[in-house]
Order: sequence, then structure tokens, then C-alpha cells
Amino acid sequence: MSHNPDTYYNRSEVSNSDLTELKNILHPRMQFGDKEAAFRFGSLVDAIITEPARVDYYRLTVDDEQYTEDEFRHAQEMQKALRMEARRDEFLFKVLGYAETQRFMVNTQQQFTYCGFPFSLDTRCKWDWWLGLFGGDLKTTFASTQQQFEEAIDFFDWDRSRAWYMDIAGSNRDFIYAISKKNCKVFKKFINRDDKVYNRGREKYEELAFQYWCLTPQDN
Repeated sequence: MSHNPDTYYNRSEVSNSDLTELKNILHPRMQFGDKEAAFRFGSLVDAIITEPARVDYYRLTVDDEQYTEDEFRHAQEMQKALRMEARRDEFLFKVLGYAETQRFMVNTQQQFTYCGFPFSLDTRCKWDWWLGLFGGDLKTTFASTQQQFEEAIDFFDWDRSRAWYMDIAGSNRDFIYAISKKNCKVFKKFINRDDKVYNRGREKYEELAFQYWCLTPQDN
């Protein structure tokens, strides 16, 4: 494990983001909204909550990325909403107080099976929060209700990422906390191995992992 994000992104193992890129190539679909802007703002919120050392509140930057006062103000409102939620959510309180943040794992020669065909890939993942035996993810979302958040888990393949992370770590539990960009409400989802969300996510990643393996030159 490591905290260094540059080390993580420069590695060659297959990540969930790699599977997403492959899916976008093989199964393109209409994009809603400004994807780059959403990712950029999400990175700001992630940094403020899980990597505050990267944040310069005077220059309004995260590393070398410049933000506006409005973006920082909005992100801090969302951080405040998460902290307020932790006052009544004992589990979230422990996550914010005790979890290790931005930790990555590597699993060499991870074993997969797709339609009865066995294969292996070197894999990696990076946790927003890690609690020793399992971890979880922080999301920003345009959802304004719990139902919309549940639909987003499937639509944006967050179920796939959570199953991918769980199987790299060998964990039996996982969770997502999401903060609404619209109304600052906090939504949560707990995932257990072999439940509906996990099984749906695993089915998604196994197909993409097999396609990735097929497109990757194999050593003789």
C-alpha cells in the first residue's frame, strides 16, 4: 500500500478506470453534462475530505489545479454536510476519524473466470477510506434523493468498482457515501459479498476484464 497518487497512476496494473475506458470504447453511449468538469470538482471535494495536505486554501488550488472561490465554497459546504451527517451516523463518524485515506492495493495475477474460462490479470485499486478489513468510497452526485442515488450506482457502474475493490482486497463488506451537489444531502449504501449490488458489479467487471485480457498481448 502507498499514499502517493503519482505512484498509483503510473503503475501498469489494470484498474477499474481502465475497465471504464475500455467500456467507453466498446459500448459508447451519450454523455450527460460536462464529464471533465464533474470529475474536476469531485477531485476537489475528495482532496478537501481525504487529502487536505494537497489543498491550498489561500491560492484556491489542489496541487497545481486552480479553482474558483465559488467552487471552493461549494466543496466546503459539502464537506460541512458530511461532518454534520457524522454527528448522527456513528459509522461515518468512525470513518472520518479513523480510516486511512487514499490507500492503494495491488494484486498480482488475480484469478478470474468468465463463462467458465480462467484467466488472470495484475490489478490495482485506490481506496478513499480503508478500515483495515474493508473500505469504502466517497462520491459527489447530482442525485437529490436516495432513489436517484441508488439508480446512479447502477448507471455509473459504481457497483462494478465496489465489487472490483472488494475482490482485490478479499473483503466481504464495502460502502459508499455520496454528497449531493444539488442540495448537500448525504446518501449511503452498504454492500456485502454476494448481495445484489455486489453480484451485479462483479458480473459487469468480469466481462470487461475478459475483454481487456483478450486485447492484451499475452506472454508465451
